[in-house]
This record gives sequence, C-alpha cells and structure tokens, in this order.
Amino acid sequence: MSARTLMIQGTASDAGKSTLVAALCRLLARRGVAVAPMKPQNMALNSAVTVDGGEIGRAQALQAQAARLDAHTDMNPVLLKPNTDTGAQVIVHGRAIGTMDAVAYHAYKPVALAAVLASHARLAARYEHVIVEGAGSPAEINLRAGDIANMGFAEAVDCPVWLVADIDRGGVFASLVGTLELLSASERARVQGFVINRFRGDISLLQPGLDWLEARTGVPVLAVLPYLHGLALDAEDAIARDADVQDGRPQLRVIAPVLPRISNHTDLDPLRRHPQVELRWIGPGEPIPPADLIVLPGSKSVQADLTALRARGWDTAIRRHLRYGGRVLGLCGGLQMLGERLHDPLGLEGAPGSAPGLGLLALETTLAPEKTLRRVRGRFIGIDAGATGAPVEGYEIHAGVSSGPALARPLLRLDDGRLDGAVSADGLIRASYVHGLFDQPEALLALLDWAGLPQAAALDPGAQREAALERLADALEAALRPGTLAQWFGLAEPAAT
Repeated sequence: MSARTLMIQGTASDAGKSTLVAALCRLLARRGVAVAPMKPQNMALNSAVTVDGGEIGRAQALQAQAARLDAHTDMNPVLLKPNTDTGAQVIVHGRAIGTMDAVAYHAYKPVALAAVLASHARLAARYEHVIVEGAGSPAEINLRAGDIANMGFAEAVDCPVWLVADIDRGGVFASLVGTLELLSASERARVQGFVINRFRGDISLLQPGLDWLEARTGVPVLAVLPYLHGLALDAEDAIARDADVQDGRPQLRVIAPVLPRISNHTDLDPLRRHPQVELRWIGPGEPIPPADLIVLPGSKSVQADLTALRARGWDTAIRRHLRYGGRVLGLCGGLQMLGERLHDPLGLEGAPGSAPGLGLLALETTLAPEKTLRRVRGRFIGIDAGATGAPVEGYEIHAGVSSGPALARPLLRLDDGRLDGAVSADGLIRASYVHGLFDQPEALLALLDWAGLPQAAALDPGAQREAALERLADALEAALRPGTLAQWFGLAEPAAT
C-alpha cells in the first residue's frame, strides 16, 4: 500500500516543524497507524546512530521514537554537519561522502535529490503515512533553484503541505501571508493548512486574526498549539541556555563551554532537567564561574574548538578547577581535547596537521577517514566501587582513533567486549566516546555521585521523553480543527470530554 505523504514546512527555523512531526507521529502511532517520519535534508550537529548503522539528525531519531520505530537512515537521507562557516560534511544514507562548500554542494544537489527520492519510495512502500519535515523556510529565494528540502521535494513527490508558524516570536500573520506570497502558484496550491505554534492566552482574542487569515489566503487554520512549558524533548540543534525551573537551591553546579562547532549537546539534557543540578552553558565573553563539574562536550572540529577553548581561558580554568578537587568529564570530542596531541593528517576537519591537546590524559587521537558508527551497551567499571556496574546505553559517532596509557584505566566495559574511555589516576577526570552517557537512570545517579551529589534524586530521562511525546500528542489532538483527523488520516475524531 502506498503511503499518503504530508509535508510540514515552517515560516522560519525553529517554528515548530520538528515537534509537529513528532506530535503527528505519536498521535497516529497510538491510533494503530503505521507512520514514519522523514526529513529529506537536515543541517545539524546533533546526530544519532540508526538501527542500520548509519548517522541521522537527532530530531529524526526522536520522531522515530514518537512513531514507535527504530530510527533508520531513510528517515534523514541527507545530513549536513557544518565544520566551518562555509563548508560541511555531507552524509548520504547515513555515511559521510566528503566535505563540500556551499557552491560544491549546490552542484551536488541532483545526486542528493535522487538519494532523497529513493528513501521516500522505500518509506512510502512500507508505511501508511509518511510525515515529512522541511528545513528552514520554503521562501528562501536564493535557495529555490535545486531545492530538495522544502517545495522542491514536495513537488517531486506531489504531496500537500501544512505551514507552521511560531506566534511567540510575533508577526505570525505577516510571516504566514508573506511566505505564501513568495511561493510560486503551484507551490501555494500545495499549502492546505496552517498550524500556529506556541500560543499563550485566551484564544477568543486571537479568533478575529484567524478569521482574517483564512479569508485573506483561503487556507484553513488546522490547529493553534499551546505553549508547552518544560517539554523534555531533544533539540534539533539550538542549545537550551536557560536551566529548567528547580525547587530550592541546586546542590550540584555544572558548567560547559558553548564551542563554535559543538555537537550532540543533548547529551547534557538529563543534567539540565535534574531538580538538584544547575547546568550552565558558558558562551564567548562570559566569565567562567566556579562549579563542581566541568563537561567538555562533543565537537565537529576538535582542533578549531580547542583553539577557541584556549582563547577564552578555559584551559587555565580547568587546571585551577582540578587543583581544588573539581571534576571534569570529556565526551567524544571532549575526550580528544583532554589528551596530549590531536592529529588530522588528511585535513578531515580543517587544515592537515597536528596540535597539542590539554595534556590532562595520556592519550593521542588521530582522525581517520572512516567514522565509527555504532550503538553500544555496557557498564561502568571506572567509577567508585559503589557505582561500578551501572548500565549504560548509547552510541558512538567519531572519526578519531585514540591510543595511549590513559586508556588502560577505562571508564566502561561494553557488551561486545571492548573497553571505552579513560579515568585519570586521581579519579577527577572521566572521558568517554559514548553519547547518551546520562540517559540510563542508574548511570545518571552514578555520575552524579562521582561529581559530588551522593544520593541524588532518581530521574529517568527515557521516561521523561516518552511522557513529553504523549503530552505533545495530547495537545495536538485537543487543538486540531474538528474533522482534520478524518479528512487527512481517515481516523475517528476523539470523544468529547
């Protein structure tokens, strides 16, 4: 059975496309509908490893979870991971094919489109519905030629579009009408519904504007979604800089640098959401405050980010922090930074050459042309005796191959028999290549205990994520215009309450 494909496009980045796709996927999945998410082209440094051993955007992995599926590379056939201001690593069907600047990638787009259409065909043959997420805005005039991310894809597969806008930013009517005005006639005809996102207040006060919008455009407003505070979902790329509201005074202070090419910063989301932890992201020009734990997150360009780290004084701050007994955790690129040398002989992340690391762990890292991509499970073996054995589940995404004496004191024993990471002789530094280190409840408690928060409150990040998806689907179901589920998905309307 061929799928019915629906595309969600937005008036701007972060308008709510990712969350609307996730909401639709969960709403349909819990009604027993076979549904799959897809994003033809994504540009993001937060990524995940799929069941078929490839790499896709983190948001699409979350949408797969919403659809109650294992993430697959067809759900994000083209992923762009920026490693400079003008270039990005290009990943097709889960595998890196090289680095291109904008001009080279524009010339490559016909090949990329073929990969995108092949992925869509496979999904359409397997699922009843495919919910597709656009990228940025379809009204970017300079990107219209050769587009594969928005209307170019919609026209290629002949699918309808819902257009979502964020009212919390202001200018929602101008952004919706303006977007339509900048589309071609055939593209405008594809827009068959509006969704207004992040609304606060009394909807009766908004109704005159909705009536005007429908009369002006002829497009129905299918839903006005409320602003959902504290929604525990993985960000596609943007860093949540504000800590979640906490009761009482935080008992553990954690800081992390915002680096130019930071990747997989969602690793730290469980810390941000823990009621006893204050997590602060420290950007350029901000003073580096005292803390109990410093986390060095992943990076797409480790040498360049290490240069930025030194320029901001973090190398001095980390050494001072360690002298006073503070803890340091390095994740993936952060592990590599903690070592003695970084080697990039092929120029995979910048100019070929080597650079000194922070010299806090006796290891060196060399970037290899083939990425390590795998899901992993294991247990801690390098944390204090009471925490040894806490289970870990996550994934590896890295081009670096590390070696050196520090690895003889590993942090994890993986179920496939390999050892991962390093622990310093004094126990103050931990490092690992595994993303998702905080996601398992026991592992989170073990790391918090080591960092200085014994007997921390239990928190289950996976259960939080599931609860957030259910809450999101509930909000969408309640907000949808009557008849929408029947018209678009052949489903009965929810019973009135």
